[in-house]
Amino acid sequence: MNKPQKKTEDIRQFILENIEEHPGDITAFVSAKYGISRQAVHRHIQKLIKEGLVITHGTTRNRKYQVKPLVDFSIELPLRELEEDKVWRQYVRNLLNDLPKNVLEICHYGFTEIVNNAIDHSEGMSLGIAVKRTYRMLQLLIIDNGVGIFNKIQKVLNLDDPLHAILELSKGKLTTDPEHHTGEGIFFTSRMFDRFSISSGKIYFAYLESAGDWLLEDKEEAIKGTAVRMQINPRSHRTTKKVFDEYTTEGDYGFSKTHVPVFLASYGNENLISRSQAKRLLARFERFKEIVLDFENVDSIGQAFADEIFRVFPSRNPGIHLFPIRANKEVQKMITRAMNEV
Repeated sequence: MNKPQKKTEDIRQFILENIEEHPGDITAFVSAKYGISRQAVHRHIQKLIKEGLVITHGTTRNRKYQVKPLVDFSIELPLRELEEDKVWRQYVRNLLNDLPKNVLEICHYGFTEIVNNAIDHSEGMSLGIAVKRTYRMLQLLIIDNGVGIFNKIQKVLNLDDPLHAILELSKGKLTTDPEHHTGEGIFFTSRMFDRFSISSGKIYFAYLESAGDWLLEDKEEAIKGTAVRMQINPRSHRTTKKVFDEYTTEGDYGFSKTHVPVFLASYGNENLISRSQAKRLLARFERFKEIVLDFENVDSIGQAFADEIFRVFPSRNPGIHLFPIRANKEVQKMITRAMNEV
């Protein structure tokens, strides 16, 4: 491929990768990026429209562009006697034939894990499945009409409330049926996709892989059951092995390392100050060898909270290592103070 051809292909790919975030100003955006005229960008877009890769909405003045779905499939199935591997092969696998092997393996793992959770735990009657694919995004959506994942975890494990259930879910190794499940599926699935979200009741809980950030929101309208949405770039280089290896400590082939968002230990705008809050965060840490404590979105912590985590817990559990990350100066000061009290 010569240089002009490569530049043309680069521009086309850039348009397809950015058009959904810039549906109304994609022409100006591409023009500024590559230093070409808007007319030249418009010619590229018109060719993509003719090839069926881009569609338009609105009049000339208010025209917006969108990547045309390459796949837009949905079906509703009865949950009774459903088998996740058969659902994958019968309805989903053939829609993804041209995906790179690594992305296909991620989709296979995530889809079957979430469908299996719905079959075994949701107590629902039906399962909705949707697959949507564009040039830059692949989305798997799985919805059941059961009791709701957060309510189920809270009830079976006798936790304080659904928010407490989310904190425990984020740690991994959590299951309401330990005889048949390890509790690893949701943890690893959430780390494999670019964006992973669970909606149940009025709670929306999501993980964004690119930033390593968790989102927790209250929605006005409640969702019956559980909706899990998984999104990944079809050209992602991530692999299932890379994700599994990230949470395996050296010399140990099991799931021995976890990453916990500390802000989930608080409720609303309350400060993390008490030993009881710290103990809620520390619950089940003994099941791991290394715990990364992520202090993103935590403005401050109290002396008792820090002391319980960074002095008391390590003294009682010398084989477990805590690694605080993304702490601001004030939080880091309290962590250092607690560690120095040892």
